[in-house]
Amino acid sequence: MSTRRALAQQLGVVAGFDSPRTDLEQYPTPPEVAASIVHVADTQGDIVDATVLDLGTGTGMLALGTALRGAERVVGVDLDRVALSTARQNERRVGARTTVEWCCGDATNPPLCPSGPTTVLMNPPFGAQDGNEHADREFLAAAASLADVSYSVHNEGSRAFVESFAADNAGEVTHAFAAELDLDRQFPFHESKTHTVDAEVFRIEWAGDD
Repeated sequence: MSTRRALAQQLGVVAGFDSPRTDLEQYPTPPEVAASIVHVADTQGDIVDATVLDLGTGTGMLALGTALRGAERVVGVDLDRVALSTARQNERRVGARTTVEWCCGDATNPPLCPSGPTTVLMNPPFGAQDGNEHADREFLAAAASLADVSYSVHNEGSRAFVESFAADNAGEVTHAFAAELDLDRQFPFHESKTHTVDAEVFRIEWAGDD
């Protein structure tokens, strides 16, 4: 197993969005944050021998991180065909041993029915844009229906909401840790060249219908 730092360096070649969409709240997941999430998932036994789904994959950062860590199968789902084209290019840049399947579709209702151990990794929209409120709730619902375990990034202060949602959907938050998303200016309404978003990452075990 490579170190978290080595994984972050490998993911440093992943290109971001050429034309980010505000309606989808397309922000890149920093390689250091992606490496931390994937590293924790790997140490918990949630990567190797599992199908990993990256819901709202964007340009593929989390999917590629798990592919580099040797997941059995990796699928990245996103509505944006342009972002998926960049993700395919990023796959070639990274050179992971596991081939990633890129699926164009609604990440909150993906056309997937995985079998065997399934892990969802995702950095969903926080619901900050008008008309996009509670977007992360829809992503969590998708994870609950598909996964044995999920890792998701949420705005700071979301723990009560995530724990309540998990409890209502046969899930339990087992791990939580803080993350800082250092983001470059990419939308006209951003006032500074860079800004930091304080976030939290949650690992949830889903009981499903078993």
